[in-house]
Amino acid sequence: MKVTEFPDRVLKIDGDNYLYFGGTAYLGLPPNKKFQKILFKNIARWGTAYGSSRNANIKLTAYEKGETFLANFIKAEAAVSVSSGMLAGQITLDTLASETDTFFHFPDTHIAISKTESLPFFIDNQLNPRLLDKKPEKITILTDAVATNTVTAVELSLLEQIPKHKEITLVIDESHSLGILGTNGCGIFSNINYPNIKRKIMVSSLGKAMGLSGGIIAADSHFIQKIRENNTFTASAGMNPAFVKTLADSESLYLKQHKKLKKNLAYIHLKLVPNNNILFDSNYPVIYPKIENINAVLALHKIIITIFKYTSENDYLNRIIITANHKKKDLDKIIEILNQYQSKVE
Repeated sequence: MKVTEFPDRVLKIDGDNYLYFGGTAYLGLPPNKKFQKILFKNIARWGTAYGSSRNANIKLTAYEKGETFLANFIKAEAAVSVSSGMLAGQITLDTLASETDTFFHFPDTHIAISKTESLPFFIDNQLNPRLLDKKPEKITILTDAVATNTVTAVELSLLEQIPKHKEITLVIDESHSLGILGTNGCGIFSNINYPNIKRKIMVSSLGKAMGLSGGIIAADSHFIQKIRENNTFTASAGMNPAFVKTLADSESLYLKQHKKLKKNLAYIHLKLVPNNNILFDSNYPVIYPKIENINAVLALHKIIITIFKYTSENDYLNRIIITANHKKKDLDKIIEILNQYQSKVE
């Protein structure tokens, strides 16, 4: 189906209004008038694009302002922006390649931090024996903060079982947790403090909750300097400087929208009847309804949700997205339908 304007909480299809519970604009920022005003002001100052290497002689202060905000927000030593979350992941893996003996990945890790030669972290639901052997080596572990088909942060306590002669670097993709989880939406990076992790690196798209096209890498200052010296980073144009500056200028708006999102999630938690066929957590704005033809049922009530299929999967994924912009009456409508369906399956 085609729409002719940004799909916020309501979208129009063939002249009819539908409630929209899809997309990834968790904080509801792309159509937000105050957010747009900040962005338009920065476009007037910084233009619509800046197609130059970040390592060229001219340095735009927009980047310094935005990246300082991100580092402080995420609670990292340093951060650097790039043009996409995918590029953030790939530059990070490229930079780590020369100092990693073996890569390991958690299940269903996003392609942005996918490495062809990486080994599975789990084998038959147990830690890969390679993680526990006696060989001293530098290992890099790749994981999403919140994996597809889950609604809680990844469990990392198993890292404590890895012996000390394995030097661990952890790379975590926070594309679907930045702006949502953690204090004020800072993500989970700052709360990962296992003593046997030598280095932790966060990568993320900024085009989800944060509302702007681009990507971010956050880590210790030494690693971020390595990113800045990476050939791909040097050869790439940066994230739109107007977008980067808008991040810094929108701090209060991010906090306001995060509070609204948390309020919506608390309301759903209060009203939604527990159901083994509906995966929901009160801290996360995604509902996975494991109910046959639920997308068609909702469509009959003029509700549209996200339906898509990864190329590596056989089945389509139904995903209900809650945003800060949804009103209580929107939530009541979808909760009522899900609760009615609940009574049918019991």
